[in-house]
Amino acid sequence: MERRGGVALMTLNRPDRINAFTPELLDAIGAALDEAVADAKVRAVVFTGAGRGFCSGQNLVAFASLPPEERDVGRMLERHYEPVIAKIRACPLPIVAAVNGVAAGAGANFALLADIVVAGRSAAFVEAFGKIGLIPDVGGAWTLPRLVGTARAKALCLLGEPLPAETARDWGLIWAVFDDDRLVEDAVALAQKLAAGSASAIALTKRAFAASAENTFEEQIALERRLQAQAGASPDCAEGVAAFREKRAPVWSER
Repeated sequence: MERRGGVALMTLNRPDRINAFTPELLDAIGAALDEAVADAKVRAVVFTGAGRGFCSGQNLVAFASLPPEERDVGRMLERHYEPVIAKIRACPLPIVAAVNGVAAGAGANFALLADIVVAGRSAAFVEAFGKIGLIPDVGGAWTLPRLVGTARAKALCLLGEPLPAETARDWGLIWAVFDDDRLVEDAVALAQKLAAGSASAIALTKRAFAASAENTFEEQIALERRLQAQAGASPDCAEGVAAFREKRAPVWSER
């Protein structure tokens, strides 16, 4: 993990395997997130990949080398992926995924867990599970239809064809596309804008969005009322209102 001001830059670093996931890499991601959340000076997180791609998904070479009795994909997801997914979804910090090159399978759906996803112009998202006889995981079957609709989500997963970054942006799968040679710098600059915002408002906004997919409209407006009451009683709200009245930039409280 590299600190850039209030931003924690986390780079998946197995470039020889296009940063394919291993239990050790997933454990390292979880530990890095714990470290970032524990550090009050960190106010935003960026994920990216080392080398020519973001992440090629599960390390199939290592998986194929396991004894048959240990090739339990469900158990692997439960033990190694799900704890990291839970940490990402519960993280109060804004998370940006900067997708360079290919994001395939679990790597694509891992990127889509971020709050804001950006990609390099040459990047592509590939739901490649069907090509190895598997189904979408790492939340893909939940996330994709909510981002691009059921028809597109099904086609992406059943066909397994690469989705170019600019099409992903046009479909609403990701937020923005940056030049490849500026991807990390632009993603960090975006995260620094988030880091300069109200940490409490961002955390509460994330909670509201996380609940919205499962809530009825009535449940959601009741939750918004409770969270807004909490936000309204915070020092950041008092500072934001004062700054607005005084026509100056707000000075937000420490996280």
